[in-house]
Amino acid sequence: MKQRNLGRTGLRVSELCLGTMSFGDDAGGHRVLDAFTEAGGTFIDTADMYARGASEEILGRWLKGRRREDLVIATKVWGRMGDAPNDGGLSRKHILAAVEASLRRLNTDYIDLYQTHLWDPTTPVEETLATLDTLVKAGKVRYLGASNVSASQLQRSLDLARHRGWEPYVCLQPLYNLLRREAEWELGPLCESEGIGVIPYSPLSGGWLTGKYRRGMTSVPADSREAAFQERSGKEGWRERDTEETWRVVDAVEEVAAEAGRTPSQVALRWLLERPAVTAPIIGPRTAEQLTDNLGAVGWELTPEQTAKLEEASARPLPYPYDLLTQRPTHH
Repeated sequence: MKQRNLGRTGLRVSELCLGTMSFGDDAGGHRVLDAFTEAGGTFIDTADMYARGASEEILGRWLKGRRREDLVIATKVWGRMGDAPNDGGLSRKHILAAVEASLRRLNTDYIDLYQTHLWDPTTPVEETLATLDTLVKAGKVRYLGASNVSASQLQRSLDLARHRGWEPYVCLQPLYNLLRREAEWELGPLCESEGIGVIPYSPLSGGWLTGKYRRGMTSVPADSREAAFQERSGKEGWRERDTEETWRVVDAVEEVAAEAGRTPSQVALRWLLERPAVTAPIIGPRTAEQLTDNLGAVGWELTPEQTAKLEEASARPLPYPYDLLTQRPTHH
């Protein structure tokens, strides 16, 4: 697995990042972590709110006895971890408490990439950024990242950090895949111009780009991530996904996979790996077999024709003003 710079920073990370949200116990989680690092993976992403801290704990127990400097560990802050008024959000009080709790659970002295999990509209952004800056200066955090923000929120944060001399965000973790390309409207170009590394989550769209879903199906597979989400949330997402637009993308991924001698998952991940500003898609395998499949996304390239087929199938009509902004002036 190749190593890439995270945006314009000097930090080198593996071209795939291992997400740990689906870790349920030490045995399964440690098996996936072992296989990922044996394949050259160095970049691991978690969050304090994943399984209410259990994901960080599983990773922390695995870290014991390993050379910490060989790994880039990323976690997040924002999620509500208790019932007290300050047990969530991005206030100074919560961030300072949350970082100490994450360090304890991870069994480490520092976090390589500390990310704000969501925008907090109830806390002044100055308070959040000033607090994050103190964590870098104290050596508890090496780099800062954001997730689930709008382009205007990210730009405001970058400009404010630049003006105040604070550590800026150097990484963005957005929802981005062949079925959800909205990040390209503003976030992608912003990250390119500002040198922000992009680490997309849900690169396989909750299993929809893995080959499990085929035309003619009338419900989600029983063992799928989508089925588990529906059971947890009580939401039925099949109807909104069961559209011609979705199946056109699924068909194109299948066609390119057959042509390239790859699996659908590998094709969907490969497409992201070749997108501008993307440093490392975050894979979330639950089993060693799924990890092996995901690892097959590296070491080869899509042809220009294959890329064009995927992008044509996944293109959507742009809303205003993006439809106008993509037009080129004509000269007579």
